[in-house]
Amino acid sequence: MPNVLVVDDSAVDRRLAAGLLNKGTMLSIETAENGAAALARMKMSEPDVVVTDLQMPELDGLALIKAVRIRHPRVPVVMMTAHGSEDLAVEALESGAASYVPKTQLAEKLLDTVEQVLAVSRAEHNYDRLADCLTRCDFALHLENDSSLIDPLVDVVQKMVEKMKLCDATGRVRIGIALEEALLNALYRGNLELGFEQMQEDRANLLQGLSMGLAEQRRDQLPYSQRKIYVKVQMTPDEARIVVRDEGPGFDVAPIADSDDPTALARRGGRGMVLMRTFMDEVSYNDCGNEVTMVKRKESHETSSTAA
Repeated sequence: MPNVLVVDDSAVDRRLAAGLLNKGTMLSIETAENGAAALARMKMSEPDVVVTDLQMPELDGLALIKAVRIRHPRVPVVMMTAHGSEDLAVEALESGAASYVPKTQLAEKLLDTVEQVLAVSRAEHNYDRLADCLTRCDFALHLENDSSLIDPLVDVVQKMVEKMKLCDATGRVRIGIALEEALLNALYRGNLELGFEQMQEDRANLLQGLSMGLAEQRRDQLPYSQRKIYVKVQMTPDEARIVVRDEGPGFDVAPIADSDDPTALARRGGRGMVLMRTFMDEVSYNDCGNEVTMVKRKESHETSSTAA
């Protein structure tokens, strides 16, 4: 039976929310009078979902949401918002809340919202259990020339690295950065054939929501518009092997093939090449320079401790 923790400094509102959640469903309801009391209760036993008011003494709802995200990352939080607290609601969602219900609509929406959040949370939990059983992961993607696809792919690969227990949190971040740099190079320097300064301008415009100039034009022009980025990921508990290939003209790889000098690498390939060579155990290119293979091997306990 799913357990719901209702947090509100008003005894009347606590009873109201608990009563609504008890109607026509199989939920176990517990209550707490503020965020501090909720965290103390959660330390003894984690609920399946927290339903909290925002404005409370000692530890308010926003602080509770942030604390739950750090201490109990698997537990989703649903906010109950009073009229006039819309800005706080947005801040709470940005801080990690799963959903919200205005207090004026509790009777109509609270139960449905909690059940929706519980269903999604159960699916995520089952995914985590299944992912923990992974012994090998092998997939390939053909990506359009769209920079918005890069972050989701990096996130997926980092999650797989975590499940395979290849390295610690710092190592996962480093793998993510190396992959992001390889994908950005494939997109801008490879398929769209942009110079370094043009690439930087495009990325800055993207962050500011501005027109992306030459990069945007080339996405609709031949031959750039027909090119793809090919990504292949092979992962086991011992090794991650990532191949990124673009359909651009490539570059002369001979000067960097055997170079371990970061200064020389930076001159020829930019910051991205330095990061890839530093963060991965092996980085190699095909003969024409439009395909990079990156390898990261399992970190030993000693290596992780030293890196930390």
